[in-house]
Amino acid sequence: MAEFSIIDRYFKRTSNTDVSLGIGDDSAIVTPPLTQQLVICTDTLVAGRHFPLDTSAHAIGWKSVAVNLSDLAAMGAKPHSILLALSLPTVDHGWLAGFSQGLFACCDQFGVALIGGDTTQSTQLTISVTALGWIEQGQAITRASAQVGDHICVSGQVGDAAFGLQHLGHPLQQRLDYPTPRCQLGQQLKGLASSMIDVSDGLAQDLGHILKASNVGAKLSLDQLPIDTSLKELDLRQAWHYALAG
Repeated sequence: MAEFSIIDRYFKRTSNTDVSLGIGDDSAIVTPPLTQQLVICTDTLVAGRHFPLDTSAHAIGWKSVAVNLSDLAAMGAKPHSILLALSLPTVDHGWLAGFSQGLFACCDQFGVALIGGDTTQSTQLTISVTALGWIEQGQAITRASAQVGDHICVSGQVGDAAFGLQHLGHPLQQRLDYPTPRCQLGQQLKGLASSMIDVSDGLAQDLGHILKASNVGAKLSLDQLPIDTSLKELDLRQAWHYALAG
């Protein structure tokens, strides 16, 4: 099936009113709002590395968008649109239908438009999404602004996805397959949080990025980590491993 047939069948939709030109040309054209800065991020998911090979196509579609919107949220930005680069081993119409439905389900929930991208053939399923968002001039929350005396907070439970990956079929697998980007919270924290980061690589590692960028140290109260009841039933060290490194 030709590339443009796949795009027309599964990925072409009417764009937002502020998208001057969307899917169907060499590039998309977006008119930036006055007094806003453009925030851009990109992430790549590789089958077997970033998700189990038997993950549902719908979940892969959702996750490919969500992980990028989470990076925008960590800057306090309002998500606007995405670009999709999709490398397929074969043209599987059932898979493409599920994937596009999951992708648009996430887009629709957070008010995001798919405005362009690329589709090609490859020996391995690879999905790259670039996300664009807006933020008021000078309001972005970076990793480099943490202050001595700040509290360290997370927006939900830590370790859920890591536990779900090691216990496929457990209810916490939902947290692995369908992560929730904190888009609204990220925007609400502008002017309140001094520094933020997306905790996709584990609390300890990502907190370390903030500490290095901000030139500060930190102390974690492990007994105050917000973890699921399933983790609380484990040996304490194993629970902390999921919560800190998962």
